[in-house]
Formats: sequence, structure tokens, C-alpha cells
Amino acid sequence: MNGKERAAKRSCEYVEPGMSVGLGTGSTAEFMIRFLSEREKEEHLGVTCVATSRRSEELAVNLGLKVVGFHEVDKLDLTIDGADEIDYSLCGIKGGGGSLLYEKLVASASKKVIWIADETKMVDRIGKFPLPIEIVPFYHDKLFQKLINEGYKPTYRMDGDRIFTTDGGNHIFDLHLDEISDPLALHEKLKLMTGVIETGLFLDLTDMVIVGGENQERVIEKR
Repeated sequence: MNGKERAAKRSCEYVEPGMSVGLGTGSTAEFMIRFLSEREKEEHLGVTCVATSRRSEELAVNLGLKVVGFHEVDKLDLTIDGADEIDYSLCGIKGGGGSLLYEKLVASASKKVIWIADETKMVDRIGKFPLPIEIVPFYHDKLFQKLINEGYKPTYRMDGDRIFTTDGGNHIFDLHLDEISDPLALHEKLKLMTGVIETGLFLDLTDMVIVGGENQERVIEKR
């Protein structure tokens, strides 16, 4: 079992009977969905799930989990999701899987958020992983030039030879920043730009990170 699998399996221990659970998106989240479905089959937990992407929803439904629309729940008890980069104050970059907007919305409606990751995702300062931002397609060319002028080194997220489109019908730019010294200031600056819907900076949104190693997991909790 690799680090991703270890973290994913450990996270499922926090799921209690009857909970409403947000299902993240990405390779580590998919391990979690599989482990959660095993618990559901063995223990009949009666969990109700909300997925952050079509891909996660399809996997969960195929594995026998009950998935409902986001509008059908007022508040989620728990959301479990992966992350692309995490610092030790639990700020992170997410969106490598292309679902950052829905992931942030679901996390914001959750009583508790757990991130799961292997050891390679833990860093002293975030920014080496390209920062995704979800943008309005209608304004993409003008926003792209503005981001260039600001020195953010944007690239279009691609899906083969076509521009990637999110489940919400938007596009994603990846900003190549190398290091982010002030994540909150950057998030606020980007959000004020016309055409930016959301950033992949997840700040003060998670309560716990489970980091999977080669032989064990460790838990880092919000200070």
C-alpha cells in the first residue's frame, strides 16, 4: 500500500454512521471513495455523499454509494479531499484535477474538512505546483494578457489539443509562480480581477491533513 492509499484508508475511519460526506476529486480521493464504499458494504453506515466532480460521482455510484445533489443538503458533516501542495499551516493549492471551484464550495459547506496526501505534497512554502485559477471563457484572452502583464506566467489548461473545460463550463489557467510568499494577498488580488471566478488557493478551509508514508500515516491538525 502506497502513501496515497494509506492516507485515504485512514481518513475513512473518521466517517461515522449516517454522515453526509463530501467526496473530493483526484487520484488520492478516488482511493478514499473505494475504501469508503468497502466500509459502507461491510458496516451499512448509511452515508449520503456529495461529489465535487462528475468523475467522482460516477465512481461513487458505480461502487454503490448514495450520491445526492449539492442542493439537497444544507451542511455536510465531513469532506475528504486530496491536495496538490500543502504547507504546515494547512494552506494548500488544489485544482490539479480541474475541480477547484466545486471542491471549494463543498469544503465551505462542511463542518469538518480532511485532506489526504502522500509525503511529497508537504512543503515549507507553497507555490512550486502551478496555481490553477478558474476563469470565465468569454473573457479568457483579455485576462490571459493581464496575467502576463502582472508576471504570473499563465498557461492554458489543455485537454489534448483542446482547452480544458470544467464541469461548470469554465476554463482554467495555471500560474507558474515558483513560490507564494503571501497566499492570502495573492488570492485576494486574483479574485478582484475581472473574469476570475475562483483560485486554487485553499486558505483556512481544512481542519486536518493525513499524510501517508511508506509504512505509516501521520496526522497534522489545525493549530
